[in-house]
Amino acid sequence: MHIRSNHIIRGAFAAIAAVSLFSAIGSAHALVSAEGNDYTVIKTTKVGGDGGFDYVYADSAGRKLYIARGGKTARVAAYDLDTLKSAGEITDTNARGAAVDAQSHHGFSSSSPVAMWDTQTLKVIKTIPVEGRPDGILADSFNHRVYIFSHAAPNVTVIDAASGAICGTIDLGGAPEQAASDGKGKIYVDIEDKDSVAVIDAKTMKVATTYTLGGKGGGNAGLALDAKNHVLYVACREPQAMVMLDATTGKYLADVPIGRGCDGAVYDPVNKVCLSSQGDGTLTVIKQTGPTAFNVEQTVKTMVGAKTCTLDSKTGHILLIAAEYGPAPAGQQSNGRPARGAMVPGSFSIIEVARSKK
Repeated sequence: MHIRSNHIIRGAFAAIAAVSLFSAIGSAHALVSAEGNDYTVIKTTKVGGDGGFDYVYADSAGRKLYIARGGKTARVAAYDLDTLKSAGEITDTNARGAAVDAQSHHGFSSSSPVAMWDTQTLKVIKTIPVEGRPDGILADSFNHRVYIFSHAAPNVTVIDAASGAICGTIDLGGAPEQAASDGKGKIYVDIEDKDSVAVIDAKTMKVATTYTLGGKGGGNAGLALDAKNHVLYVACREPQAMVMLDATTGKYLADVPIGRGCDGAVYDPVNKVCLSSQGDGTLTVIKQTGPTAFNVEQTVKTMVGAKTCTLDSKTGHILLIAAEYGPAPAGQQSNGRPARGAMVPGSFSIIEVARSKK
């Protein structure tokens, strides 16, 4: 997941104003949290291990949690989704994320090459050479294909989940981030550097249309879909807002403020809420209260750096990942941003959030 360079300076100034705004709204949301006490962190499990990380993915049917780790021992780590104990690894795979096709029981990594494995044994079936710089990934149940997203051309590589064969590529005209499927042939993709959402026709593997955010948000890096009510939740960094669009027409519905550094969002159809995860250590809970009315129900404190999330659809639990870091080297920068200190050994953690039962 990448922040485009021409957003950095603008984002720095926006962050200053947004911090005070978020502090103000945070007080109001804290009152909501205190009264309702809906979502809370029920467990933080330090699983350790070295290497960077980005996406986290819950295979709810197969009961595994997949986390791609970088570094010298690059791999996709698998955990038991119920106990969070280690379930094995897909080794020698330098990936950003993973996804699973429930029908074929095949897992895939967003890497070059893509690793394809048996989700029951975790044994690699084959590797699939792809171009570009794989980042995001989506497994679509409509025609059981896997979409590998890249900020460099080709923006999308489409893979048949059963055979691992490449079906084709798609040009999105920009940098894709998170994606969501309606399960009926439409795939929605964040285009981060264009402040828009591309709508892909899964049958033709072409962009059917593009929805603009109309200045309501930008640097969109999280996306969730309420398929039943046809609402797209587009999580933005510049400004820090969740923008809601009509998924059928692209019409703007509303927007609400969220925390700083969002990099993921999920929609829970059982509890009928959208949740977005932010690097500032917050999880924002948003509920629709009318055709064009949406409220921030709660702001949950998680862990600084927990910017991506996934939904376990069986339990309704939200899982996030983060680690602790030491002091940053003075004066050093990475991609135009202040450098980060070394990861504290053994600090990499899985944070589990659940809704309290009333």
